[in-house]
Amino acid sequence: MAQPMSAADRRAGDPGGGERSVAAVLAALDAGQPPPRAELRTAVRYLLDLLAAQAPGRAIEVRVPPYAAVQCGEGPRHTRGTPPNVVETDPVTWIRLATGRLTWAEASGSGQVAASGVRADLSAFLPVVPPPAVG
Repeated sequence: MAQPMSAADRRAGDPGGGERSVAAVLAALDAGQPPPRAELRTAVRYLLDLLAAQAPGRAIEVRVPPYAAVQCGEGPRHTRGTPPNVVETDPVTWIRLATGRLTWAEASGSGQVAASGVRADLSAFLPVVPPPAVG
């Protein structure tokens, strides 16, 4: 049975495009190259959509400027203004977190993630895709 299209794939009009973009971004990072901007944008959106699907709710806002933001996590939701629980990071850090190449503790401890609010801890939801098998 075919996988349902993610919201990022629907936006791009490309079933499977999110997975391909994640693979392309990881390949570029592994080669020590900057990832192509269009692939990075699609990969960020795809992985944020997966996070929102796997951790439904509206208690935490996760921002990855300039590409996207989603709300996720159970708890009190916000409806106006700045949410009480915010996580913000750059696109490459988000890709590394979401794919298991960087832990939440490493990212937050090194200042690669800005998190505010009592629920602004994504460690229970990461990685959003299984890390690649080694060996």
